[in-house]
Amino acid sequence: MTIPEELLPVIDWWEKDGKQTLAIVAVCGLAVLGYYGVKNYRAAQADAAAAALMDATGVDELAEAASRYEGTKAGPALRLRLAKAYFDAEKYEEALDLYEKLDGRAPEGFANAPAVGKAMCLEALERYDEAKAAFEAFADAQPKSYLALTAQLGAARAVAAGGDKAKALEMLAALKESVKDDELAVARVEAATSLVKRWEKRAKRSLFDAADAAAQQLEAAAAAPAVEAPAPVTEAPAVEVPTVETPTVETPAVEVPAVEVPAPEAPAAE
Repeated sequence: MTIPEELLPVIDWWEKDGKQTLAIVAVCGLAVLGYYGVKNYRAAQADAAAAALMDATGVDELAEAASRYEGTKAGPALRLRLAKAYFDAEKYEEALDLYEKLDGRAPEGFANAPAVGKAMCLEALERYDEAKAAFEAFADAQPKSYLALTAQLGAARAVAAGGDKAKALEMLAALKESVKDDELAVARVEAATSLVKRWEKRAKRSLFDAADAAAQQLEAAAAAPAVEAPAPVTEAPAVEVPTVETPTVETPAVEVPAVEVPAPEAPAAE
């Protein structure tokens, strides 16, 4: 077979550099495909993580989703939800561990949540001195945070639960004065003050739990169906007892036969 002269340079190039060039092109193609494959995979993972963040409920589902999508952007938000679920389920040690791991890694908009969550877990675990310190540290560091008042109230609760009820009331009185221009904040302080006044040392639950329990009781009472008053007792109508007429038994008259008495005879005249 005769090869045209114009193709000879191409053949020479193929023999020298063609195979290597083809290999490079193939590698580049695979790299491009891999890039888009990874990109599509990550996009799918992100979508699935976002769906899990919205749909997952309960400790088990949230724990599974947080583990599966840990490396996604939704991972921190899933772990934050899981920490709250642990707290609600009274699994305070697990919640505390998660809040500590999320410190500085919380999702955007919730950067302060782990610190306050950690303090609340310490309170629930009856580690009142640590809880007070954690609440106060946050309130001092983040005075403008929307959670600052929550932390200040938590510090007062921790002091009361630790045994110094009078000191807690002083803290709340000062706090009420500092927020006197905010009606909602004043209402929250007054509610905490009322709670502290009623608190007794023998209570096993934290003040936070006791407040929730009281609110649930009020909601249950409001939702309970109204109990209808018993209908007034009415007198039963008198039952007329029919008079039973006793039939008169007619006794047949007994006819007494007439006894004829002989008339006395007059004496004969002599």
